[in-house]
Order: sequence, then C-alpha cells, then structure tokens
Amino acid sequence: EIPFDMEKVCEKIMDNALHEKDYAIVVVAEGATALGGDVISKGCGEVGRSEVLLGGIGEWVASEIRQRTEKDTRSLVLGHLQRGGSPTTFDRLLAMRFGAAAIRLVEKGEFGRMVALASPHMSSVTLEVAVKSRKKVNMQSDKVLTARDIGICLGD
Repeated sequence: EIPFDMEKVCEKIMDNALHEKDYAIVVVAEGATALGGDVISKGCGEVGRSEVLLGGIGEWVASEIRQRTEKDTRSLVLGHLQRGGSPTTFDRLLAMRFGAAAIRLVEKGEFGRMVALASPHMSSVTLEVAVKSRKKVNMQSDKVLTARDIGICLGD
C-alpha cells in the first residue's frame, strides 16, 4: 500500500542487471498505487464494504516493467496459495484459541460477531466492524523498517 514510483522500481531492476543478477521478484500488495495513480480495482465493493474490490495491480506493474525495461515479465496472483505449508505449533495453538473463543461467544448467545486476536488476548468484533475497512500496512512497523535496512526497494 506504499505509493510507489514506477521509475524507481525499474531502476532497481536495471541495477540488478549491472550486478549480473538477471532476475527480480517484485511483490505488489493489492492495495498498492503508483505515485499519482488511482487504485486499480475489479469493480464494485464486496458485501458489507464501501470500498471497491481490489485486483489487477500486479498485472499492471508487470506490463509497465516490460515496457520500460524490455525485460520479460510474469504476473502471478498467489492468493490463498501463499498461506499454504505445514502448520507450526503457533498456528495450531492459535486455531484452538480461535475455536474456543468462538464457542464461548455461542455459549453467551453473542451472534453476528467475529473472533479477533487483539494480542495477547482473544476478543470479538461485530461483523459490520470487521468488514468495514481494510487494514493498512504500518509504515513504521519493524517489518517495513527491516526490509528497508536489508536493501529491499519498496518503490518509494
């Protein structure tokens, strides 16, 4: 979701070639926008949301890279595939916590709510609140700062 400069992304790709690195992996969040550009979407909002249905930015970025660098590009939407793999102990414990919290909601007769992790505790929110808006990346988060520290180009 960081507004990115397509020129800087392409510069990074071309810089890789100068160091005999003939490939680049460009990751694009579905909510990302080019500097001065609009959000690319698939159309109307999802049920319960006022926002548009995001999608298509990855293909647009691949096309721009192809045009600007004359390099072969591929666009791949990972979707739920990226969430695959064997569950860790943390995953299993978290699933149990979600399940137990959901049962507690049912026992209390609290319907129309979603279980949420508000670390370190389980909580619940109404479905209207849960789907009202998308969560954005915190630009000061440790993950973003670490990515920058190790030389990952975030396109800004």
